[in-house]
Parts: sequence; structure tokens; C-alpha cells
Amino acid sequence: MIVRRRVFLKTASAALLPLSPDAWAAAAEGGPRRLIVILLRGAVDGLSVVIPYAEEAYYRERSSIAIAPPGKADGAVALDGHFALHPALAGLLPLWENRELAFVHAAGSPDPTRSHFDAQLYLENGTPGQGITRDGWMNRLLVALPGPRGATDAISVGPTLPRILTGKAPVAALPLGPGGIRKLPIDQPEVGAAFDRLYSSDDELGRSYREGRAARAQLIAALAAERQIADNGAPPPTGFPGQAARLAALIRRQSGIRLVALGLGGWDTHVNQGNHTGQLAQHLRPLGEGLAALARGAGEAWRDTVVVVLSEFGRTVRENGNSGTDHGHGNVIWLLGGAINGGRIYSDWPGLAPAQLYQRRDLAVTTDFRSVLAAILERHMRLDDLQVDAALPGAPAVSPELAEMIRA
Repeated sequence: MIVRRRVFLKTASAALLPLSPDAWAAAAEGGPRRLIVILLRGAVDGLSVVIPYAEEAYYRERSSIAIAPPGKADGAVALDGHFALHPALAGLLPLWENRELAFVHAAGSPDPTRSHFDAQLYLENGTPGQGITRDGWMNRLLVALPGPRGATDAISVGPTLPRILTGKAPVAALPLGPGGIRKLPIDQPEVGAAFDRLYSSDDELGRSYREGRAARAQLIAALAAERQIADNGAPPPTGFPGQAARLAALIRRQSGIRLVALGLGGWDTHVNQGNHTGQLAQHLRPLGEGLAALARGAGEAWRDTVVVVLSEFGRTVRENGNSGTDHGHGNVIWLLGGAINGGRIYSDWPGLAPAQLYQRRDLAVTTDFRSVLAAILERHMRLDDLQVDAALPGAPAVSPELAEMIRA
């Protein structure tokens, strides 16, 4: 594919625009309401994240990978009389007890696809079954938000822009791994000076380039200052816990940031999924540690934050012959943040008996994932019906129960 140079440079520099004046004003008043979306790519097994331990069918269908019930050795952590949390996520229990963690079970897309590519596309474009939608629902949300905006109002954590943030509005792409603030060629004085001369004109492209350069310097300075304080000479952490800690520092220092999206892979557990140990547990543990680090590190910004963790579809109720699970349907959505009315499982639970399963093999979807997102946009981001519909066209109406997810 050929990328025209002017288009590429304009897009790249627009992705590093500085905070708008309105964003800085919002920061002075305590910060805007923000939404962080974490995509678990590969389809996490929601029945092992939030375990329906009260159902006999769960243990009957998963003889080798079932998580033991609460009270048993290596058992799950009870959330209520029906559901429990995977023991690798026990570090999130304080958030549950503080009512800053909730789950929506039996949630997912109404589209029946079991294709990772298609299901992730629908999750990101917000229009299940419609692959022709070119932009992402978070970019449409950015456009729908009232008031003028700068590109760093929305951040993609990673080197490339995911579909969920692709669209008309400029978005900052910022790696937050150990090398996230590593200098680029353009940061070298001689290279930077050459580009400065090349784009010294006062046209739209020249202004966009200069604003992008200034914003990159601003964000890197903020990250470097926070890292110097927090690391105290120690090497930076690796993996998601380190990313989450740096993201927390960033939103605490740059409180004009309103939308963040990031993706984590490795959830396609066809083989050796394991129970309290194994592949899935090894992935869940750093995810839970990172979410706890985000909550701790965000400071006062956590009060106005909602974190949504979701995956493209769930996995089969019955384990396969390789001690794993295959592509399924219904899943669990995680909700965290100071704005969440947590300590609850929000679910129209269909059950796991054979007659209750989708196609007699999967947890059924009783809550459209767009309903959960629409509730957040309405109640947390304070958008009206037209604005919500612009971001999530055709989303089902928000039920009274889902409306209760957000603190008044």
C-alpha cells in the first residue's frame, strides 16, 4: 500500500497535538470524566474470570480446568452466592469491596461469528455484523463530545492506532512500555532542525507539524519526570503492570485526557488453559496487578474514571480434548473506577444447562455489549441521546439495571 507523504505526516503530527485550552480549564476544575477501554484480544474465557460456582453444569463440563469453588484449596474468591473471581485476580478484591469493581455477565455481541477478525472488528467499530463501518466507536465518541478538543484528549497506548480509535478526530499514539519515551530520529537536533525548516510554512500542514512536535515534548517530559520519582533508580517494570502504572501517572499529571484505548493479546486458550495455574492464570495475574496499579496510581483522577475490559467473544462451556476451550459466544465485561457503582454482578443470567446454552455449547448473550457502553456514555460521559447514537448507532436502550452501574 502506498501512503502519500503529506497525508502520513499530517496524520502523524496531528496524533501529537497539545491539550486544548478547554482541556486545561477542565483540569484546573478537577479534570474531565474519562473512559479507558482495554481490549483482551483472542477471546478470554469469561467463565473462568467470573465463575458461576453454584452451577453443577460448570464442574460437569470442565473436569480438568474448572476453578474450585470458594473455600476449597486453590479455590475462587467468592463475590456472592453464585459467582466467584478467579484466584489469580484476588488482588482486585479490595476494589470489589470498595464498590469500584463490577461485572456484566452473559454479555457480548449479537452477531454469531466465531472469527477473531470479524468479532474484533465489530467490537471496535460498534456496529455488529457491519464490516463496512470504517471508523471506531471511540473516535466517533471523541467527535460527539462537546467543546473544542486537542488530539491528546484521546490516547492509544501502543505504537499503532487500533480500529476502535480510527476516524476523523486526531488521536495520540503513545507507547507506554519500557521504551515508550525512547528518543526517535526526529528528537535528534540535526534531524529535528531539518524537519523544522521543511515545515516552516504557515499552512495547515506546517502548523500541525509544529503542534505535534510541541505535544510530543510535553508528554515525554511528563512521563520522564514521573518515572524519575517513582523508579528511584530501579529498572522499569515490564508487561501490563508497568504500562498501567505509567498510564496512571500520565492521567494524573495530564488530566485533560478523556479517552484511552489499549489492547492485550494471548487469550486464545485452545490448549492447556489450566485452572488456578496454567496459561490463563499466568495472563490474568499481571492483568489484575496492572488494574490495581492503575487504580492506586491515578490518585484523584480515579474518581472520575471508568475502565471497561472486554473481549470479542467468550469460550465454550465444555472443555476440549486439549485441556482448553474453543471459540464461544457470551462473555463477561469488567467495569472498574471511582465512577462505578460496583460490588455487584449485573446480569440477566441464562444458566449453563444444555437447553439454556447458545447452540447448545456456549453461554448465551443476554446483554448486548453496546448497551453497557451506552450506559457509560449516558451516565458517565453525560451525553444526550443524539450524541450516544452518533457514537453507537443502533445500540439497544439502556435498561434501568445498567443505568445503575454508574454512581449518581
